[in-house]
Amino acid sequence: MPELWVPGAEGPSLEDFVARLNKAVAAFAERHGIAEAVVDVELLDGARYTVEAIRPEPGYGFVTLSIHCGEHENHCPSELIVPVGSLKRIELDLADDRRGRFGFSLPDGVSP
Repeated sequence: MPELWVPGAEGPSLEDFVARLNKAVAAFAERHGIAEAVVDVELLDGARYTVEAIRPEPGYGFVTLSIHCGEHENHCPSELIVPVGSLKRIELDLADDRRGRFGFSLPDGVSP
């Protein structure tokens, strides 16, 4: 698949990807009149996580996902470092009763 970017291949910078993702989340929240959006990430292996934040570290094709662990989850890592190519789907949603008041934390200064 020529359109699939994989770690090590030339492509856009991770900093640019993360900045644009944060901007998209901020724009979604603004359009819906909410302070924070809920962001769910699905990886290629089918694992799904609710994400509190994403950072472009450590780089070299990898990003760090800060994970929101629900009270009923048995095993939940605090953070995951994954190849950016393993991100299959990113969903933006409004908070609901199941999630309480949890939302994605944008870096300071990010606006739509």
